[in-house]
Amino acid sequence: MLLTKGFEVEMYTGTPEGDIVGLSDKIVAALEGFVREPDSRNVEYTTPPLCRYERLLCALVRPRLHLRQYLQSLGNYTLLPGSTLSLGGSDRFYRSDPENPYHAYIEQTYGTKVVTASIHINIGISDPERLLQACRLVRVEAPLLLALSAASPFLDGQITGYHSTRWGLFPKTPAAVPLFESHTHFIRWTEAQLAAGTMQNVRHLWSSVRPNGDRRPYNLNRLELRICDLVTDPVSLLAITALLEARLQQMLADPGLDPLQKSTLPATTRADDLVALTEANEVAVAQSSLDASLRQWQDGRVISAREWIEQLYAEVWPVAKAQGFSCFLLPLKKILREGNEAQQWLQAQETLGSPQAAFIQAIQKMADRELELESEICQPLVA
Repeated sequence: MLLTKGFEVEMYTGTPEGDIVGLSDKIVAALEGFVREPDSRNVEYTTPPLCRYERLLCALVRPRLHLRQYLQSLGNYTLLPGSTLSLGGSDRFYRSDPENPYHAYIEQTYGTKVVTASIHINIGISDPERLLQACRLVRVEAPLLLALSAASPFLDGQITGYHSTRWGLFPKTPAAVPLFESHTHFIRWTEAQLAAGTMQNVRHLWSSVRPNGDRRPYNLNRLELRICDLVTDPVSLLAITALLEARLQQMLADPGLDPLQKSTLPATTRADDLVALTEANEVAVAQSSLDASLRQWQDGRVISAREWIEQLYAEVWPVAKAQGFSCFLLPLKKILREGNEAQQWLQAQETLGSPQAAFIQAIQKMADRELELESEICQPLVA
């Protein structure tokens, strides 16, 4: 049985020339389904939890088409790809809700390091202990999903040296987040952070993956993957999601698939060692994405991100095939072969001569891709 899946999609608005312009107050007032972020230059929409990948595709594309139509009614505005302020604007914060005290805290504490756009992937798992196990497994493998999705090599019109500048600079909060050994561990840890002020509220857990639900930390029903950059091609996003779901389906069928059990790192320090290994992997992937040299959580062996993903792909393919969604894994092969968005942009800027030229090209490619998907795939589903 397929798991439910939903997305939180953050996107920048601006001009076809790549200037990011804050329009979220107008968008939220005019369109249903869109919400404000602390900075007005990006806006978020959420897809409903769905099982079928075909329906998820349309749930991703249609709100963006509606948003594009509305932006055109305001002027020559469009949606912009990428997960950072690619061509400029990181020198100041543009508050979307000046009266919101949490937004004030975010601006004063983090500045524009958090003015990013990303994809959060939510996967439904109702049993809290299996959910925490899923969080452990996904956390140690989350760098691989960032490697596939990296899309922020530019900041303020400059090449930064990162493939994911967003994750390289993002203030992971609290600074130390353990591998949660149980639901009780997660509850006690969260209560301690709130009491100490290292978390302002239950949403103020900005790690690569976290358990989520209607009444955190007590009532939980889904895993939220937060590490991915904005994946502009919905088909590529579904491929990354299919890899994640297949791995979770594999774990649900095998209770022993747990880093705290399966890793051969020393038992006495295993939990801390796994966190340190994973954080080092995140740093490496933020910089070099698919070309990063990583250490596997199973035994600490050194492996490239690309090779590790290929191994994982082969391992979960039979799981996805048995569940009927293996076709949605196939686009991963193209990403591994041609590179993620960051790598493609870096290649384009070499050819075109500047980050701005590469970014403008990416803006048009994103718009063309959405129209293609709407006409070829979504319309037949309605008929």
